[in-house]
Amino acid sequence: MQKIGINLFTVLSLLTLIVSCEGKINPFKRWKEKKEEINYFPQFGQLPKNEVRKMQKDAHWFYLNVLGKEQFNGQFLVGKKGKIVYLKAQGLANFKNKEVMTSETPVHVASVSKVVTAYTVLRLVDQGRIKLDVDIRNYLREIPYEGVTVRMLLNHRSGIPYYGYFTFHTWHLGTILRNYDIVRLLKKHKFPLNFPPDSKFAYCNTNYALLALIVEKATGKPFPKAVKELVLNPLNMKNTFVMDRSKEKSAVSQSYNSRHVLQTFDYLDAIYGDKNLYTTARDLFQLDKASYSSTFLSDSLRSQMFKGYSYERPGKSNYGLGIRLKELEGKDTYFFHSGWWHGNTACYVTLRDDSTCIIALSNVYTKSVYSVNRLAAKFGNYPFSFAEE
Repeated sequence: MQKIGINLFTVLSLLTLIVSCEGKINPFKRWKEKKEEINYFPQFGQLPKNEVRKMQKDAHWFYLNVLGKEQFNGQFLVGKKGKIVYLKAQGLANFKNKEVMTSETPVHVASVSKVVTAYTVLRLVDQGRIKLDVDIRNYLREIPYEGVTVRMLLNHRSGIPYYGYFTFHTWHLGTILRNYDIVRLLKKHKFPLNFPPDSKFAYCNTNYALLALIVEKATGKPFPKAVKELVLNPLNMKNTFVMDRSKEKSAVSQSYNSRHVLQTFDYLDAIYGDKNLYTTARDLFQLDKASYSSTFLSDSLRSQMFKGYSYERPGKSNYGLGIRLKELEGKDTYFFHSGWWHGNTACYVTLRDDSTCIIALSNVYTKSVYSVNRLAAKFGNYPFSFAEE
């Protein structure tokens, strides 16, 4: 009787599966369709026309007089409540080929890449595939340091030394350095920590190069592909990618110093996580819009991202999880990230209290992109002044 019962159960199960498929109620298909329907962008509400006109006027003045319309080579965007208020693209992506810089030209944004790396990590935390407060040796077993957590990499409190310094004497500078080479060098030479983990802040690109490897361990995929699946595709950031050295170097936007001299690639240019994101101002604005949505990142993680972690010494500068902060009593917190690599300079500003975003990117070295803090003073109670000099 037991054997007959088992066979009957099996037959019934198969019949149920067949009926499900024929009736088009396949649960796997339903899950896939539901996944594709997720909206990662919140509803901000209407933006008054008079406010739009004022923002456009202030942004245009800044574009003409601070960035310098005739000299600026890059992209500049101002947005509020999910809407682009002002967008300009100017100059050339490649001076040799006379390739024009447009609003869809991907530009290397240097350390602004850390923002995207942080979101990639935090989305995996939301999915339970990475834990913020566990020792990183759970993911990278060869790391020779005890007590460093994923959170400490994100907020630059690990104490791990910078690969750009220790490779100078331990690596053949004619050989391209890869992310995992950093781990091997740390294991081989056991360079001392700069300070005990979580005892102070020290900005260090090694932290984010290691985070990229942790993403690869958690997903089983190359970092560029994981970023694409977790951040770029969901947000329709169609002109954004993490640079892969297999790409033709001449095919991407080139980098120039302030005299328009081409900056060549060197042995550090294959490292990603800390840099090597190519994107546009428009695509970064897509990310900024999604950063207000709990469907893209949970409220709990968003609150942990946008707060300071380093208060050992008094000061107005701080760092969250992949974002910089300026804090001053009586003023709203100014959130941003800047970047510089070779001739590329970039600044991404996200004014959380006003749902305002300012982005300036250039592939020709200029400090003017960092002056966007002056424009922020026009949009809220931030710790800067705006003087029309």
